[in-house]
Amino acid sequence: MKPMRLFALFSLLFLLLAAPAAADIEISAPGQQTIPLAATKLLAQGMVPAQIVDDFDQTLNDDLLLSGLFRLVAPDSFLSDARRIGLKSNQVDFGQWRLLGAEVVVKGTCRLQNGKLVVETRLFDVAHRRLLTGRRYVGSQNDVRRMAHRFADQILKSLTGTEGPFNSRIAYISNQSGHKELYLMDVDGRNGVRLTNHRSIVLNPDFSPTSKELLFTSYRAGNPDLYRKEIYSGREASLSARKGLNIAGRFRPDGREIALTLSKEGNSDLHLLGTDGSHNRQVTKHWSIDVDPSWSPAGDKLAFVSDRQGNPQIFILDIFSKQVKRLPTAGKYNATPAWSPKGDRIAFSRLEQGRFDIYTVAPDGSDERRLTFGPGNNEHPRWSPDGRFIVYSSNQSGAKAIYIMRADGSGATRISPAGGDCSHPAWSGRW
Repeated sequence: MKPMRLFALFSLLFLLLAAPAAADIEISAPGQQTIPLAATKLLAQGMVPAQIVDDFDQTLNDDLLLSGLFRLVAPDSFLSDARRIGLKSNQVDFGQWRLLGAEVVVKGTCRLQNGKLVVETRLFDVAHRRLLTGRRYVGSQNDVRRMAHRFADQILKSLTGTEGPFNSRIAYISNQSGHKELYLMDVDGRNGVRLTNHRSIVLNPDFSPTSKELLFTSYRAGNPDLYRKEIYSGREASLSARKGLNIAGRFRPDGREIALTLSKEGNSDLHLLGTDGSHNRQVTKHWSIDVDPSWSPAGDKLAFVSDRQGNPQIFILDIFSKQVKRLPTAGKYNATPAWSPKGDRIAFSRLEQGRFDIYTVAPDGSDERRLTFGPGNNEHPRWSPDGRFIVYSSNQSGAKAIYIMRADGSGATRISPAGGDCSHPAWSGRW
């Protein structure tokens, strides 16, 4: 079978104050109790557009609910303390909040100063009557949603010991323009922007460790070539245009190398390139198709998909010894592996009874867990930078769309905009 047909087949299937945390909480633990949290309305000091306040409040609340850790105390139950501007512990009426059942309280103010938006936020522990964490953000009015994302991350860090993933972004592929192009959006689906105008087929985005660059494959020149794009400047260049396949480029966690599939010599094997596109070494050599590499967090192993034993299965390659072992999972067709940032799980998609669903498994093949149960196809999983969430594509509602779920499979939420098919998500690090 010709390399291009093989590729088509696999594509189809395949700041101010900080206090120590009071306790570590595992968000994805089964039966985890939610924390009653009161997020008061951001209080404007002076002439601040109402939309600024609304955007901050809505973004923060959405992030906290998506985390699965909190139960928001209803805003209409807030008492007089919610309307007080004071942000010091001795200015908070903890007794009122305790009567309402809130265990933690968020308060904040905003003002315009010298043409800049200044937002100050605090998180208080009601039971111990103390400040847990606080931040002061300064930026343009357009930065208000990012400020809310950043404080949501700090709330999770204060209560769990691990910063949240909300101040990050998701790249994905959409055909809403009539061609498959590369897009970028916030974790909640807002602030979407198209990054390419290749008027062709673009696939398989991957963020650099700094999250300032993206790799992707494009047929712009008539061949599946690997491109590299700088997100802020918009500059892009062809990184690998070798004969045949140049697909599924993945940055090594230290940013020094790129793993990808090349077929320049006929077989589809895994290779390592320098970040300038120079060829470093070939790491698999087999008559089979080897695709979809995913680095371990330590950068010493690659999970990948191969049909060397018949049907597509996931294998683990030791980069240094070049030893290859099959990941001992069930199922006859397993694809699109994604190693978690903690290194303890590998997410993947499995084809059974004509439908893809998403699973996770330990790197030794033990403790397999099914996360999705249809409807439709659920595939292309990628992890959030903190390992709490998985982003994936699904056609459960008809057209393909991008969804986020917690690492235990709960809380699935569609985030991509309507219009066109959306697929192949990639999750950045924190911005």
